[in-house]
Amino acid sequence: MHVGTKLLTWFFGELVGTDEFGNRYYRNRRRRRHGRELRWVWYKGSPEPSKVPPEWHAWIHHTTDEPLTESAAQARDWQQGHLPNMTGTATAYRPSGHDRRGGHRGPATGDYQAWTPGPVPGK
Repeated sequence: MHVGTKLLTWFFGELVGTDEFGNRYYRNRRRRRHGRELRWVWYKGSPEPSKVPPEWHAWIHHTTDEPLTESAAQARDWQQGHLPNMTGTATAYRPSGHDRRGGHRGPATGDYQAWTPGPVPGK
C-alpha cells in the first residue's frame, strides 16, 4: 500500500465495513471531491480489484449511497462463489489447442459451410 493512502486513511478515513475476503472499505469523513465523497479499499493481501465482491463494487463506484446489506451479500443456492481474476496465473483457463496444453487442436469435423454472398435483392 502506498504511503499516501495510509496517511489518508489514518487522518481522514472512516471504516465503513469489511467483506468476506478481509478487504476493508473506507470513506473520507471530511471532504468531498467534485460533490462526491472519496471512497477506497484496503486489500487484504495483494491489491487485486477482482477480489471486490459485487455489493462492495456498487458502493465504491457510487452506484449506491450505502453498502448493500449482509442479506444481499449472501449467495443464493444457484449462485457460484466469487472467484478472483486468474488471468496470468497457473490456474488460468486455457482451451484445448493452447500452446501450454500441447498446442494441438482436434481435427475439423466437416460441419462448417463457408458463406458466399448471393445476389443483392432489387438489383
